[in-house]
Amino acid sequence: MGILSSEKTFLQIQELQRLLNSSFAQCSGISMSRMQLLFHVYQSQEINQTELQKLMGINHAAITRHLKQLEADNMVTRRTSSQDNRITLVKITEDGCQQVAILRESSEQFLKQMMSGFSEHEMSQLSAMLQRIIQNLSSS
Repeated sequence: MGILSSEKTFLQIQELQRLLNSSFAQCSGISMSRMQLLFHVYQSQEINQTELQKLMGINHAAITRHLKQLEADNMVTRRTSSQDNRITLVKITEDGCQQVAILRESSEQFLKQMMSGFSEHEMSQLSAMLQRIIQNLSSS
């Protein structure tokens, strides 16, 4: 693949990421990062904030900012561990559980719209190519 073709592909991936983030937020009312964070907390019911930060692959300031917003929206609560005051535990609320159900429906509709017109074969090819890109970047 030539340099110009690679640059074009890179720019297309950047544009896709931008569109994914903005379109999903518009569709669901929440950013993809906050949705992913909420799903992690939902699966764990209660999780150490540092573990959550590692799962998300984001820095301390970013996780704190996201959690403050989710806490303000009554989706999660945070408390200090009774065994170790240095540990903050994050727990999903009832409102957070309800939001997860709504987000699953929103995500499903969003994905249907995003992938409309693609055959199963095309979806499989796209998935394989994206996985190769992920592997290439993970190994470097």
